[in-house]
Amino acid sequence: MTARRMRRARIARAAFATVSVVAALASIVAAPDARGILGAGLALLMGAIALHDARHFTIPNVLNAAALVLALAHAVALDPEAAWTQVALALARGAVAGGVFLAIKLAYRVLRGREGIGMGDVKLAGVAGAWLDWFAILVAVEVAVLAALGAHLARMALRRRRLRAATALPFGLYLAPAIWFAWFVQTVVLWP
Repeated sequence: MTARRMRRARIARAAFATVSVVAALASIVAAPDARGILGAGLALLMGAIALHDARHFTIPNVLNAAALVLALAHAVALDPEAAWTQVALALARGAVAGGVFLAIKLAYRVLRGREGIGMGDVKLAGVAGAWLDWFAILVAVEVAVLAALGAHLARMALRRRRLRAATALPFGLYLAPAIWFAWFVQTVVLWP
């Protein structure tokens, strides 16, 4: 790796860290209770997932698992008197969201004969379902898809390259921040 690329990589990592810390602080300001603290944890984990996926095209299971544990704690914090109901709902939404992504993964493999999305993305969709209500899940996925497409089209235009159907994109790079963003909007607008 050239010195210039290494410098750009360090700057990108510093930017990710800064944005993650700002998002964590915004979470606590938006909800100055247990929800905000858990949201801060979500912001930091989503930043770590995005950065790892951008560099390695994988999402570590340990990060997805930590985000799921925080999601279940968040479900309890939403309504401590109905904790088991909230946890069951979070797990059900997570199973549906992850199941939809798994179905897309399998269908793509059958139709195209190659992998489209990885299991890390499927698990991250399950995390999104555990954190977000039904509408916010859709918002997170839509924001992630639009950001991924926009970034990819801009990158191809800047490099003057043609679009190819087989170009790999680290979708977790876009989905992870979109999950935190949807949680933040949901917390500030829907559950103030």
